[in-house]
Amino acid sequence: MIVLLVTCLVALLSPSVHSAGSSAEWCYHKPECDYTHWPKIAPKFCNGSKQSPINIVTANVQGNSKLTSFTFTGFDDNSTFISITNSGDSVVVSLDDEKVAVQGGDLPGVYNTKQFHLHWGNGSSSSGSEHTVDGKQYPIELHIVSVHSKYNGSVSAALAANDSTGLAVLGFFIEATSEQNKTKSWDILTSFLTSIPNSGSTTTDIMDQITLDSLLEGVDRTKYYRYQGSLTTPDCNEVVIWTVFKQPIKVSQNLINRFSTTTNFKAANTSVLMTNNFRGVQPLNGRVVTSQVVKSTAPSSAATSVLSIITVLLLSSLCGM
Repeated sequence: MIVLLVTCLVALLSPSVHSAGSSAEWCYHKPECDYTHWPKIAPKFCNGSKQSPINIVTANVQGNSKLTSFTFTGFDDNSTFISITNSGDSVVVSLDDEKVAVQGGDLPGVYNTKQFHLHWGNGSSSSGSEHTVDGKQYPIELHIVSVHSKYNGSVSAALAANDSTGLAVLGFFIEATSEQNKTKSWDILTSFLTSIPNSGSTTTDIMDQITLDSLLEGVDRTKYYRYQGSLTTPDCNEVVIWTVFKQPIKVSQNLINRFSTTTNFKAANTSVLMTNNFRGVQPLNGRVVTSQVVKSTAPSSAATSVLSIITVLLLSSLCGM
């Protein structure tokens, strides 16, 4: 009974958060409905001017002193993971948004965290992230989705309001590593994929085993990029404050491979492995990407001494003339 209730809850929440409740038939894996066709399939927002993801060109990033540290509430709590679901186009982990929240980092208020999901390619050696940095694409990207507290946990209300600050999404790149000791939580998380091979399948066994902090181990969460954008699936609502962290999460190659070899897309009367479930980068259209202000470093004492000696020698030479 509990599993049934959770499955129903996920069915109600996941489309609103991940695919914006679109009634249009869109996909990643078929030529007639992949992301190149979304502007026609869901034209209200998918052909907008503030679409996501984007390629972040570091040379054009501007400094913003307001981009301070975040406060992450409940990220260390192992009771916040409710379920893991195959949504038909991603793997979605539902979170207890009464326990998990994000604020700070120049976000305009407190954001209650609803879920996280992932986008990947076709194995640890292929490209799969949605955002890119100077053209570099990582194997996987993790999105942690939160809704402004003024909407009382309702993503649908934020979308209906067409509020450009309604959602805050934290994006984390994932890259492959051969280090095994840092990926225990990812081993636990991906072990549940065999329980949700097909669209709509859900398990609640994930509870009380891992935390968000453990999945984000090794990432400096004070260094990030910020820009205004959209959901990356139809209806592509332009309601997202994006935070893309600079340092990637390191996950072992065999665990990354589990995503593209275990789960299946939503497909009628057949099984199609879920691979390359990412949207290509979109035009920036004049938007500005910002980051922390880089503090200039004062010259070292040794360098100062050398400069002083050179100055004295030059002055002595000029006086001799």
